[in-house]
Amino acid sequence: MNQNTSSAVMQQRSEPDDSLDDFPTQPWATRALCFHVLAGYRLRDKTCWEPACNRGHMVDPLAESFGQVWASDVHNYGRGAQGDFLIPGMIPWDDGRGVDWIVTNPPFRLAEQFIARALAGC
Repeated sequence: MNQNTSSAVMQQRSEPDDSLDDFPTQPWATRALCFHVLAGYRLRDKTCWEPACNRGHMVDPLAESFGQVWASDVHNYGRGAQGDFLIPGMIPWDDGRGVDWIVTNPPFRLAEQFIARALAGC
């Protein structure tokens, strides 16, 4: 199998190790996820957590579909609670009650850790 090494696939970027990896998802993309991909899941009856909320680009469109949306980020962008999603108990509602959905665009370098934490049943 040949590896695709085109510049579109092998994006050349260099981020410092302590970078916040700030590449927000556009609101239209979150709306498309909710209205087209998640259609039929009765989201109005569900809770959602956006643990890498940044400045809220995904939070507002999520709130259009979900009954309740919690937002947090490791950095204080002025939206949501401040706390590290990867450290259980750092955010006020992270008390074992859990949420129905976790929808986020995590920092690329921490994506695997975000997935593992979400699958562990936040």
